[in-house]
This record gives sequence, C-alpha cells and structure tokens, in this order.
Amino acid sequence: MIDIRKLGLFNKMAKEGGNTVANHLSQMTGMQTEMEITKINFIDIPDIKTHVGDERQIGISIKMLEPPHGYILFLFNAENAKKLANGMIGDMGETSDDTDGFTDMERSAIQEIGNIMTSGFIDGWANVLQTTIDISTPNFTFGPGSGMVDELVGDRENDMALMFDSRVHALESDINVKVYTFPELEELVELMQEIEV
Repeated sequence: MIDIRKLGLFNKMAKEGGNTVANHLSQMTGMQTEMEITKINFIDIPDIKTHVGDERQIGISIKMLEPPHGYILFLFNAENAKKLANGMIGDMGETSDDTDGFTDMERSAIQEIGNIMTSGFIDGWANVLQTTIDISTPNFTFGPGSGMVDELVGDRENDMALMFDSRVHALESDINVKVYTFPELEELVELMQEIEV
C-alpha cells in the first residue's frame, strides 16, 4: 500500500534518472540526447519477458546493493551500440563499420557508456528518494532480451515488477536505449513512505 499522494514520486524518479543519463551521454558522445519516459507499469514478470522479446540485444545490467535493491537493465541493439561508441571515440581510435564485431576500443567505449548510464540513472533515483544507492559493476550480455530478464528476476517470489519503460534518444542519430527497472517493491514503498510530499 502506498499513499496516493506519493505516486508522483514514480514519475519524478523516472524523470530524474532519465535526464541525468541524457545529460551525461550528451557530454560524452557529443550527440544531443533526450530521455522520454513512455510508461510506468506494474507488470507480471512473464509479461515483461514477452514485452522485451527474444531479439538479440546488448544488455547492461546492474544490481542495487542498497535499498530498494533489485536490478536495472538497459537494452539496445548492436547497431545503436556502435553509433554510441563511435560518437564517444570520435577521431581518437579505431572503429569499424562491421556490425557483427566490435573493436577493443568500441567495447571499452560501450562499457564506459554503460557505467555512465547506470550510475546516472541511480543518482537520479537517489536524489528523489533522499538516500544513496550503491551499485554493482555493470554486467554486459549479448543475447535475447527475454533471457536477460529471466536471469535477473525470473526466480522472484512476487511475480510483479515495476517497469519504467523509458527511451534514451539521440536525436540526430536515431538511437534508442530502453531502460527496465526491477526494484524490490516493498523496499521501494518503504523509502517512498519516508518522504514528505
């Protein structure tokens, strides 16, 4: 149960998290980036797997090591990952147009972008929740999105997750990154109850 006046905090968390990510990415890649929150849903985990689909994507996930615990997953396709990496590397290093493989330089750029996105998102949340949230090192996977969701939250007792379906959009480059968050709902509600609105 949550005080209805606090429901706006969900929007605020999504916005703060998203804007922080967009600002960091704009600075790093030189691409004008904005964040759009498409919807916030409480959704059954099997439905999330269907929603995410079986298409092979690059996934960057982190674990929150403090309340509200749980996971955050960023998903984007290989072509978008390449564009972001190349934006970041610029003329400094070796890039390839081959979408099947990544150069070492591209890989480390994508890893850095993953760090920026995950820590930016969590910073935004921590601001709204008036707390600090320590996170694990980002984990990179290339495979079906549904498999990643299953690995992160497939064994949860409560089969609901809070899904922020957000998109980070780099305007000139038509890059979309989707963000899914799976906090522990009870802990999140406890944190939200402590905040004055």
